[in-house]
Amino acid sequence: MLAQALQHVMQRLTAAASDAGRPEPRLLAVSKTQPATAIAELAAVWRAHEGRVRRQPNVVVAFGENYVQEALAKQAQLAALTLEWHMIGHLQSNKAREAAAAFDWVQTVDRAKLVTALGRHRPPELEALNVLIQVNIDDERSKHGCDPEQVDALARAILAEPRLRLRGLMAIPAPHPEQALRCAAFARMRGLFDPLREAHPQVDTLSMGMSDDIELAVAEGATMVRVGTALFGARG
Repeated sequence: MLAQALQHVMQRLTAAASDAGRPEPRLLAVSKTQPATAIAELAAVWRAHEGRVRRQPNVVVAFGENYVQEALAKQAQLAALTLEWHMIGHLQSNKAREAAAAFDWVQTVDRAKLVTALGRHRPPELEALNVLIQVNIDDERSKHGCDPEQVDALARAILAEPRLRLRGLMAIPAPHPEQALRCAAFARMRGLFDPLREAHPQVDTLSMGMSDDIELAVAEGATMVRVGTALFGARG
């Protein structure tokens, strides 16, 4: 089941990149609410797929979690596996200490206070924490993320923290039923990302697009897509 789902998602990514004339984006498996057993199973079939199809058996498999405590429990159960962990849910400042130590990436940095907290609490024995600036690209009051006008200031704050590494931008556009509106939001994100990448050589990641709009996001330049339902099935 998971092997077939993964193969289908990989085929979609390859086709979308080919159609758009863009590099194939990186896949992030959204594992929130999924048990550790499902994560371990997907990691195994993912590595087998990459070894068989792409001749890359040592590919880094990455999982995205929304809640720190849920992620910590899974990480403890899966400690024997080499996995990359991404925080993709809203992160409260009082959870910054735990998140800074537990994750390889935090994709939801949206305020200066969080930047300072993550930089202060990243353990010195670990590599710098990869961070993305989350942008509220559709100005939804119910959504987290900074205003587009705040991206440059947040980028400067992140660059001033030696324990953080600015990698790019992330967004969760509004789920408009009209494809044109979704495409417009993705295009606005690319309009923010391109100058940021030009100004800072280490910036390489534009995280946008999920199970139902992979193709739209890739067409507009996504370098990472966050896929849960298409891999694990709909949550109950």
